[in-house]
Amino acid sequence: MTVQTIKRLAAKVLKCGENRVRIVDLAKARDSLTTDDVRGLIKEGAIQLKPSVGQSRAKARFKAERRNAGRRRGEGSRKGTYYAKHTLKQRWMKKARSQRGLLHQLKPRLVEGAYAKLYKMVKGNNFKAKRQLVLYVEENKLLK
Repeated sequence: MTVQTIKRLAAKVLKCGENRVRIVDLAKARDSLTTDDVRGLIKEGAIQLKPSVGQSRAKARFKAERRNAGRRRGEGSRKGTYYAKHTLKQRWMKKARSQRGLLHQLKPRLVEGAYAKLYKMVKGNNFKAKRQLVLYVEENKLLK
């Protein structure tokens, strides 16, 4: 019998994969013809079962150490929804900066005193989005 066939039969008998079967005495193994012969070789020790190889924790430990040092924690590594990833303050800052930028563009066209009032309203989170800010300006006739 070929080595491959012997390994296949031994794996079936030992209930393991072919990679875990180790043939110690190749000359004896080649003479075997049946599954019973292979069973006999296993009892004799001519065919052995290699120990199973586990999954190492070394890489996981290394990654954990790096993560504790602050690595692998960037924006691209984060999972979850937008609201899970961004704090309330971060969301407010993004919105406020956007609205303040729009206010800065509108400043020359605004009536006297409107800029400061609108700036404080933006700070106070009065407007949900830039569109609401523009609507407020138009409705209250704050443009020259």
